[in-house]
Amino acid sequence: MSNDYDHGRRDGLRLAIAILAAEEAKWAALLGESPSWRTNQTREVRHKTLQVAQKRVQTVLNRLSPKQDDGMSDELAAALDSAGL
Repeated sequence: MSNDYDHGRRDGLRLAIAILAAEEAKWAALLGESPSWRTNQTREVRHKTLQVAQKRVQTVLNRLSPKQDDGMSDELAAALDSAGL
């Protein structure tokens, strides 16, 4: 695979992380707000599902990132910072 292709894949994964982070924040704000226990339970499940999805996408992004001996790349650090991770 070409370097541009790999960079594009990483950009797509960063976008997915940002979208999941936004959705997770939306559901986090709604936790426990409903008088219905079923609604609260459903919100908790959705919130946890989004957290797990973020972690899985982050794992894939880490596998696709170029290996460096000096820690995290500037590119990855900036993407994680913008996603709030």
